[in-house]
Amino acid sequence: MILSALLTSVGINLGLCLLFFTLYSILRKQPGNRIVYAPRLVEKEKKSQQADFSLERLLPSPGWVRQAWQPSEDELLSTVGLDAVVFMHIFTFSLKVFIVAGIIGITILLPINFLGNQLSYDFSDLPNKSLDSFSISNVDDGSNRLWIHFCAAYVFTGVVCYFLYQEYSYISSKRVSYFYSSKPQPHQFTLLVRGIPGSSRSSFSEVVESFFKDYHPSTYLSHTVIRRTSKIQELTKDAEKLYRRLARLNSNDNSHKRFRRDGFLGIFGRKVDLLDHYGKRLEALQDNVRMEQSSLAGKEVAAAFVSFNSRYGAAIALHIQQGVNPTEWVTEQAPAPQDVHWPFFSSSFMKRWICKLAVVVACIALTILFLIPVVIVQGLTHLDQLETWFPFLKGVLNLTFISQVITGYLPSLILQLFLSFVPPIMIMFSSIQGHISLSNIEKSACSKVWWFTVWNIFFANALSGTALYHVQVFLEPKKIPQVLAEGVPAQASFFIAYVVTSGWTSISSELFRMFPLICSFISRLCCHNASDDLEVPSIPYHSEIPRVIFSVLLGITYFFLAPLILPFLLVYYCLGYIIYRNQLLNVYAPKFETGGKFWPIVHNSTIFSLLLMHVIAIGIFGLKKLPLASSLVIPLPVLTLLFNEYCRKRFLPIFEAYPTECLVKKDREDQNDPTMAEFYEKLITAYQDPALMPVQYSGSSDGRTSPLLHAANV
Repeated sequence: MILSALLTSVGINLGLCLLFFTLYSILRKQPGNRIVYAPRLVEKEKKSQQADFSLERLLPSPGWVRQAWQPSEDELLSTVGLDAVVFMHIFTFSLKVFIVAGIIGITILLPINFLGNQLSYDFSDLPNKSLDSFSISNVDDGSNRLWIHFCAAYVFTGVVCYFLYQEYSYISSKRVSYFYSSKPQPHQFTLLVRGIPGSSRSSFSEVVESFFKDYHPSTYLSHTVIRRTSKIQELTKDAEKLYRRLARLNSNDNSHKRFRRDGFLGIFGRKVDLLDHYGKRLEALQDNVRMEQSSLAGKEVAAAFVSFNSRYGAAIALHIQQGVNPTEWVTEQAPAPQDVHWPFFSSSFMKRWICKLAVVVACIALTILFLIPVVIVQGLTHLDQLETWFPFLKGVLNLTFISQVITGYLPSLILQLFLSFVPPIMIMFSSIQGHISLSNIEKSACSKVWWFTVWNIFFANALSGTALYHVQVFLEPKKIPQVLAEGVPAQASFFIAYVVTSGWTSISSELFRMFPLICSFISRLCCHNASDDLEVPSIPYHSEIPRVIFSVLLGITYFFLAPLILPFLLVYYCLGYIIYRNQLLNVYAPKFETGGKFWPIVHNSTIFSLLLMHVIAIGIFGLKKLPLASSLVIPLPVLTLLFNEYCRKRFLPIFEAYPTECLVKKDREDQNDPTMAEFYEKLITAYQDPALMPVQYSGSSDGRTSPLLHAANV
């Protein structure tokens, strides 16, 4: 790719960013768009706001930037939780790392690369100069200037490890502080017990009660045996949606919104009173739910949520084998009640085992299939290949602007479009894989998306060969450094354009929220109040974290190879910091809280990026006929692995379980808390399956006096 093609890509993406910012700053001021750009605030207010028209609403303004910047970290923590704070720390960590990298790379390495003579280009024609002339490929073979790159690799590794240690230490201390400051939570006192041995004379519930009263008499509190409820869950979801619609209609003073056609999109069919219509549907759903609940009375699963009267008592039961047979009375920490993935318990052990195997096969198949768009993208980056495939396009491809758009903008755009389908697929794979909580599903999908991106975006593009060639490379480990050293620098221009397209434009479109905006517009157009179906979204960590840390990988690996990428990464992280703070404060609401457990994924991916940089450095110094430097790089991955092992021993345990010191201290505080008696009463019913809880609706069809959707029997 030539410099002018990159500038064309930057210009197109910069224009799109400015367009999204301008439209957002105008559309967010319109009252009808609050459910799109501030659903979290609308849900908190419980009623829509009406505002008088003013000219200011039609003028773009940067006020949202100030509002997103102002809240302190403690305010952000109290508002959106520790997971969101950890997510924002990925941006601050990346900014720290790449500010230092930018100073070294732009002021020292980039001039050295540019002044090299390895590649013969006309210096007078800068716009048509290849971006390879800004990379290490342009440094003369055997040149002593390569020792500067060698020193930069050592310095940069030290900088990254220092900031990694600093962040790991800070987040682990924040996790402990967050635990101390939190109110008693059901999952802190509860375990999930599986493999309950069956008895012909007793039910699972009686077996559990007898076992824990015998062996944990001083700490056992209560238990809830799990039943298969897959058939009821869809009915209860429909009932909840209808109830929310009724509640919205009751709180709305506009009586004309009560009437709507009952056909497709509210356009066709007869006109009905929505309160009466929804009320009758709720009554029908109520009858169906009760019939299904009565049929499940005896369908118990060999699993139960067991609650204790102290956190320490739960921890003892968790970490000590309960029975002589290790496959029975298997314990694990229970997720929070709202975090439980109830469909997990409706599948048998054999079905879960088959699903795990099927997911592995499906991931491999998806990885191979994704090589097709990668091949297409690589063809677009090389016009000579494109002319060979499509000779009738030769005249069009000779046009300067067209060729610049095709080589500079189109490849990364196409790859990003295909990649957008991967996170939903990985969430689906993880959900059927057998995880007991939504947070575990999210973490599993996050890891899957990350490794899929590394393989199919980084390695597949860098190696630029067939799938068989990729496999052959990794079957011969000795050749890996040489192959990566040849392939990775050659794709520097593609990844710079990828950062601009996937980074700048994608993160700006996150602010604009085009798809929710279109859905809201269609809903209002069809005479339907969009706030009736308002569901506050949660931030999709499984797609956003891999995207952010993949940019970290690109920045680390190309730090000394092609430092021209660093300014584009800095812009990306600056945009991301402001935009995601805005989204967390206005759009997203957490559906679960892991207490910062996503950070080890970020740490491990950064360590992998450093090791990848070291392997490439060994190969590149060998290709550049500087074998001594290649040999002296070998201690770097060893030192990095030792650092990672220290961090794993020092910080990781606090992310897996809280120590005795924390648990006992928190339990002693609870002894003086007068609300603990009430908490224990609620804990007894905290893990009842929502699908089995009694449902009650008002007998009145207008729904004006409807009680809560679920009323638990205690």
